[in-house]
Order: sequence, then C-alpha cells, then structure tokens
Amino acid sequence: MHAIVISRPGGPEVLEWQEVPDPRPARGEVLIEVAAAGLNRADLLQRQGYYPPPPGASELPGLECSGVVAEVGEDVEAFKPGDEVCALLAGGGYAEKVAVPWEQVLPAPAGVSLVEAAALPEVACTVWSNVFMVGRLRRGETLLVHGGASGIGTFAVQLAKAFGSRVVVTVGSAAKAARCLELGADEAIDYREEDFADKVQADVILDIIGAKYLGRNISALAPGGRLVVIGLQGGAKGELDLGMLLGKRASIHATGLRTRTVAEKGVIVRGVGENVWPLVSAGSVRPVVHEIVPMADAAGAHRMLESGEHIGKVLLAR
Repeated sequence: MHAIVISRPGGPEVLEWQEVPDPRPARGEVLIEVAAAGLNRADLLQRQGYYPPPPGASELPGLECSGVVAEVGEDVEAFKPGDEVCALLAGGGYAEKVAVPWEQVLPAPAGVSLVEAAALPEVACTVWSNVFMVGRLRRGETLLVHGGASGIGTFAVQLAKAFGSRVVVTVGSAAKAARCLELGADEAIDYREEDFADKVQADVILDIIGAKYLGRNISALAPGGRLVVIGLQGGAKGELDLGMLLGKRASIHATGLRTRTVAEKGVIVRGVGENVWPLVSAGSVRPVVHEIVPMADAAGAHRMLESGEHIGKVLLAR
C-alpha cells in the first residue's frame, strides 16, 4: 500500500507518499480500507519529532480515519467486511489501509458522508471524555472553550448546546467568532481585544493553551468549577494560585487520549456511540470541515493547519 511517511523530523516537506508494507489485522483488530483521515495538531508535533507514537503503535501519522472494513481478525464479532466505519487510532491513518482494535471503531453515522466521517472520531472522543466524563458538564452550566473555531472547539460548541449548556468561546478573528455563533455559541470573545477572565465565570473550561492561560483560567472558574487541560500550546509550566483554587473549591484535570489503553479508549468510544452518535445522525451535531485535501498532499494540509486560518477540520482523502 501507499502511506505518508515522516522521512525525518522537520517541516511539512518531510511528509512523503511512499510504498510501505500492508498492515495485517491481529487478533481483535479490524483492517480498514481508508477513505479519509483527519488532521490533528498532534500530527504536527509528531512530524517535528516531539510526539512519538506510543509503544506498539504505527509509526505513520494519523489519529483518526474513516473507510470500509476490508478484513477482521480473530475474535472480532462487532464488524464485518463491507461495513462503513470510522475509528480512533494511535497512529497510521495517513495510509490506504490501517489495522485498529475493534473497540476503537464506530459505525459511520447516518447522514454524514464516509469522507466527512473522518472528521469525527478524535473530536467526538476528546469532547465527550473531557467535557462530560471528566468535566461533568450539566444542563444549565456554562462551558468555556478555548480555540472555539478549531475542530475540537466547533464540536464542543454543538455538543454542549445539544445537552442544554451555555457556551462561551475564545477566538482570534471576527470570522471565527461569527462561525462559532452560527454553530450555537452564546458568546464569542476575541482574545486579541478582550480578557476572557473579565467576561465569564465558567463551570467547565476546555483548555488547549496550558501555562499561558493557567492563572486567568482559575480566575474565570465559577465556584466548584472544573478546568480540563488537553493541550499545551502556551507552554507546560506555570504558576498556580492554590489559594484561589481552594477558595473556589475548584479542580484541575490534565488528560491525554493517544496513550490510553485500548480498554480505556473502548469505554470512551462506547460512550460516544451511545450518547453522541444519535445527535450526529439527527443533524443536531455535525462535522465542520474546512477543506478536503488529497492524501498525497499531506504537506499542503499541514501548512494549512499550521497557518491557523482554518475553521473546523482539515481532512486527507484518497
């Protein structure tokens, strides 16, 4: 098969479309003929040499895909050849085929094209596990989402609104603010002009920035609030005011998805299938796709993601 190979750590130019050995499904795995793969910022870090795949995972980039089941390994009963699916991966999505544990596979939801379904696994699993499983967001509470126009952000806005919460986002342009409001956000704060900590008291904050926002995030938490950190775009080390955290009876959680065990990912995937997929199929929550790029031009897609001008997901399609 052909796949995108990272020839060496570096810029987008190190992504090369090469012939590589075909994967084979092991016991408990599903082999997917890939239709499309979603891009994530973790892919950029892996390309630069900062985010190696966990032990035993494919060295190829790509943390989510959609496609058709080509073959199943022993002990797989939930899927069969010909099924249209999408999957959460530990790696290997930028390829014509990928093998993945069946617990991390979901049926492609109704009402979404097979290519667009590649935009869903990573954002759905990230938002469901962090906002609802860890953050315990409840109806009527306020969610603050940093990077509201990102793939994760656009999905979080829709899902939280579908569950009856108030949603505030931070964005970096008027166009991104307008799109988030169209998706259902109650308020969009341009971080270039306003300090979000002066504007909102949130029950749950979904944060991709990390250290740079730590102090202001604590200030922006309501009493009993939950800060969930899922990214470190603003650094990994910051100063924490424990007195303020204590006074608010608030909590901080820091989580990742890629390095979790198959069993842990399986719990999240099942939760998405039960709680999120019905909303997607009904049209209440939709994938937001900025652009679909040929898989062989992964370098161009990475440049697009790095520019920060996109709204929603960038996909690679075969």
